[in-house]
Amino acid sequence: MPAIKPAPLCLGPLTALEAPKIALPKGACDTHCHVIGPFDRFPMVEDRTYTPPVATPESYLAMLDRLQMDRGVLVNVSVHGTDNRLLLETVGPRQDRLRAVVVVPADVSEAELERMHEAGARGFRINLLFKGGVHMEALERLAAKVAPLGWHAQFLIDIRMLPEILPVIRRLPVEAVFDHMGHFPAALGPDQDFFQSMIALAEEERAWVKVSGAFRLTDKGLPHDEVRPLAEALLTRIPSRVVWGSDWPHVSLYDVMPDTGALLNEVLGWCPDAAIRQALFTDNPARLYGF
Repeated sequence: MPAIKPAPLCLGPLTALEAPKIALPKGACDTHCHVIGPFDRFPMVEDRTYTPPVATPESYLAMLDRLQMDRGVLVNVSVHGTDNRLLLETVGPRQDRLRAVVVVPADVSEAELERMHEAGARGFRINLLFKGGVHMEALERLAAKVAPLGWHAQFLIDIRMLPEILPVIRRLPVEAVFDHMGHFPAALGPDQDFFQSMIALAEEERAWVKVSGAFRLTDKGLPHDEVRPLAEALLTRIPSRVVWGSDWPHVSLYDVMPDTGALLNEVLGWCPDAAIRQALFTDNPARLYGF
């Protein structure tokens, strides 16, 4: 068996962040972040795509405070595989403020899922873009197990593959959540059939979309002008089915680290309507995650 190549070390997040330029509505929520390490307690999987620095719960909570986020959702990071201990240790005592999206194998027991639910988990993640995640073969078994808990299935995929998996998603007994506006090259624009299919799922109340990760959809820095038409299409067409996420600590970046506050301010600039901001930052995540 060939040796596993060392995964490259990626950048850590910035510590000095822009403050929000517009006041956030009460109950504002950042729905997409990760906590990582320390690796003596929470080892990384050997076969991984990248090697991140430690991102502590304390640093995460300080970031939420800086961005005026009353609430947050932590998603288990791929380098921790199906080890959700750090995630649930962070969320469990803070369920007035935090929720979790876990990564679990298809054979996870219903009792373990119930324990995770009690600790603040509200969804599971399917990851087709980074090593260490759980893939499509587990989707339907997991969806059937979590449906009684009211969870959702979160997808980190390039939605150019959506047409081939759409029949599976449509028959799931749970709703879908798509990371990072579908995680495809923004230069292709919002008129693509796969992007419109994602919107259609949301219009049918079968899916939600995270307005997040703009820096992952283009190789250009701020302002992410190529991404803006995608975000505006989502905010206009499905304002009741979108949520915002910072994607802190922005793993798998090697050259330039974005300012998390600047990313928030960019999205605030894309939704000048106060009613849409209320939905995006507060009302929608409260419904999706059960705050």
